[in-house]
Amino acid sequence: MLDAIWNNLILNPMVNSLLLIYQYLFHNFGLAIIVLTALIRLITMPLTLRQQRSMEKMQEMQGSKRWKDIEKKFKGDKPKIQQEQMKLYRELGVNPFGGCLPLLLQFPIIIGLYQSITSALATAPLQLLSLSKHMYPFIPAALIPLNNRFLWWDLSLPERVVAPEVLGFGIPLLTILVVATSYLQTKMTTPPSADSQGAQMSKMMSLYMPFLFGFFAYSYAAGLALYFVATNVMTIAQYAALGKVNWRQVLSLRRAS
Repeated sequence: MLDAIWNNLILNPMVNSLLLIYQYLFHNFGLAIIVLTALIRLITMPLTLRQQRSMEKMQEMQGSKRWKDIEKKFKGDKPKIQQEQMKLYRELGVNPFGGCLPLLLQFPIIIGLYQSITSALATAPLQLLSLSKHMYPFIPAALIPLNNRFLWWDLSLPERVVAPEVLGFGIPLLTILVVATSYLQTKMTTPPSADSQGAQMSKMMSLYMPFLFGFFAYSYAAGLALYFVATNVMTIAQYAALGKVNWRQVLSLRRAS
C-alpha cells in the first residue's frame, strides 16, 4: 500500500520526467540529470527560502542580549535555561522547529529524485523490467536502455577515471567535486550557533558529511555523483544569489561561534 502511494505520487512522476527530458535533450542522460535537478530546486525554492528565514531568526535571537542574559543568570541549570529560552521563543514568535519543517517536506523529493536516477540507470534485464513498470504508456519503450555516457563517464558504473600511464591509478574527479562542493554547501547553509555545543556539532558536520557523500559518490554509479555535484552547485548558487553569504566564514576551516 505504502509502496503504491510512494510510486504513484513521487517515484513514477520523477522517473518519467527524467525520461522525457532525456528524450528531448539529445538522449544525453547527464544533461537530463542536471536539468531535472534544476527543476526540482526551482520548485522547492519557496521551502528553501522559508527554511533560511527561520534559521536567520533563530541566529538573531541566539545572539541577542536577552538570550545571553538567560544563559548567565541560570548558568549550570540546563532545565531552567531551556524553560526560559522556550518562553523567549514564544514571546518573539519564533518556532524552534521552523527550519526543520521545510527540510522534512523536501526530504521525500530528494529521495524520489535519487531513486529515479538509480532506476533509470538500469542495464541488466531484471532492472530494465523493473524500470518499464514505472514508465507511463506515452513514454516510448525504445528509449531504454538509456545512453549512459556523459563526457568520458559511464554514469551507470562507479567512476574510475584512469590517469596517464605514468600514474597508473584512477582519479575519481566527480568524487573530489562532491567532497569540495558538499563542504561549501554545508558551511554555507548551516548558520553559526551561539551555543558552544551546537557550534561544535556544526563544525563536525561541515567536516565529516562531505566525506560521507564522497564515499557514496565513489562507491555507487557515477550518475549519482553527478547528481550530488549538480544539487550542491545549485544550492551554493541559490544561497549566494540571496547576497547573505559570509564568504570569509565559508572558506575558513574554523566556524564562528
